[in-house]
Amino acid sequence: MRLYCVSGLGADERVFQFLKLNVEIVPIHWIGIKVDESIQSYTKRLTSQIDQTEPFGILGVSFGGLIAVELSKILSPICTIVISSVINKTEIPFFYKLIGRIKVVNILPTFMFKAPMFIMNYVFGAKNKILLKSILDDTNYKFTKWALNEVFNWQNVNEVQNLLKINGENDKLFKPSIYSKVIEKGAHFMIVDQADKVSFEVNQFLTQFIQHT
Repeated sequence: MRLYCVSGLGADERVFQFLKLNVEIVPIHWIGIKVDESIQSYTKRLTSQIDQTEPFGILGVSFGGLIAVELSKILSPICTIVISSVINKTEIPFFYKLIGRIKVVNILPTFMFKAPMFIMNYVFGAKNKILLKSILDDTNYKFTKWALNEVFNWQNVNEVQNLLKINGENDKLFKPSIYSKVIEKGAHFMIVDQADKVSFEVNQFLTQFIQHT
């Protein structure tokens, strides 16, 4: 069984390097956005990276969690795993929705989406600050601007089947919900900083599906 993994906003497959899972991890790579493209259209173009002839699951982190949900609506994965993220529009914080409603993101220049590292370290709650800096240094901030706008205006109401949702207790961006398996003291960067705990929960969840593939 393969687990196709979608990284967070501006990040890449480096965030998965500390996971120890009992399945093959296949990173999905970000592609360029088109003018006025919706998250649904973008996600549909990502499906070309997934081999649907073999059993597979989808895992998404942060913004990648939204993509994972959208992929699950198009494809038929065995399971979907969402980490440090949300699964429908009711979980989007009110403040984010307000920003989306007044279209602040649209009017800000792209360079303003590169925040100082001390702010990013605080927001992500990162212990591995070197890796976080390396990832952010490689970030495409045009993509960041587009992705934030999609987060703030996400309208998904569909339920996801065979879902595991993991959130950190101390996540400053996306709080745990009633659907969440909560990682104690976990922050937004817990897929790196608490990879052992995240791996344990994912492996426990995957056991039921591996037996039938």
